[in-house]
Amino acid sequence: MKLNKLTLKDQRLFNKHLAFARHELASFPFANIYIWRAIFDIQWALIDNNLCIFFRDKIGCFMYLPPLAKERHPQVIKQVFAIMDNVNDNKDISRIENIGQEDLEYYRALGYLCHEKYPDYLCLRSDLEFLKGNKFKSQRASYNYFVKHCNFEAFRLKLAQRPDCLALFNHWVKERKTHCDEDVYCGMLEDNRKVIKQALTNYKQLGLEGVIVRIDKQVKGFTFGYELNKDTFCILYEITDLSIKGLAQFIFRFFSTELKKYHYINIMDDSGLDNLRKVKLSYNPKRLISAYIATRDA
Repeated sequence: MKLNKLTLKDQRLFNKHLAFARHELASFPFANIYIWRAIFDIQWALIDNNLCIFFRDKIGCFMYLPPLAKERHPQVIKQVFAIMDNVNDNKDISRIENIGQEDLEYYRALGYLCHEKYPDYLCLRSDLEFLKGNKFKSQRASYNYFVKHCNFEAFRLKLAQRPDCLALFNHWVKERKTHCDEDVYCGMLEDNRKVIKQALTNYKQLGLEGVIVRIDKQVKGFTFGYELNKDTFCILYEITDLSIKGLAQFIFRFFSTELKKYHYINIMDDSGLDNLRKVKLSYNPKRLISAYIATRDA
């Protein structure tokens, strides 16, 4: 079985297979898949017209998404596990990630174990734009403080601001590490440094959209993401100067206002981080979108 190394030229093929079904999880769009090239060796293969995407690093190989196809074939699942097993000394590493709730019973019926991952948080865009009611009292107060006290300008993110955005991100990572030096968390920060650089390098080709905020001519915040489906936009990153009160709330609201064509905003999962979970829940998501990992019974 020939595995092909992922390139930008594969975007059309991936989009064709992604269009066979409507996806709600933030993991699915090509933009999100591609940026992980910064960390993983990403390869793909067509098996009985199923697009199968494999992520590999020094630990092993796994499928980032379930096979993408117009018609599912159980034998394809067996083949992809055989491909992973051929790479993994530890067969427990072989798995299929980011299975949606709608496909859960299909994998269970085939005899696979399905373990729940961290869910995505889905918000009403209008909630994030208007911040009405007591449930958004805190965010509204922070937003108003920022608008009243800061001399700022906000506009669409363009490639010319890439160096400034990366400089802000590096400063943000340094500040985060002063508050938490736990190895796993710091490792996640370093991984994200590579991923965000990959995203900004290929910003236009991947169809990313975002905004930046400047204060006294310096970039102090930026955010960007991608279209998940016709109703939903996914915010991939939001980075702000942590010392500026209300900036995070301002940029989140400002970007939500810019995304009027969408009904929902997916703010991704919380990576199992308690503080991030609290922040996402504070925006009163409409619902949580479940995601699962399929493995075999030991």
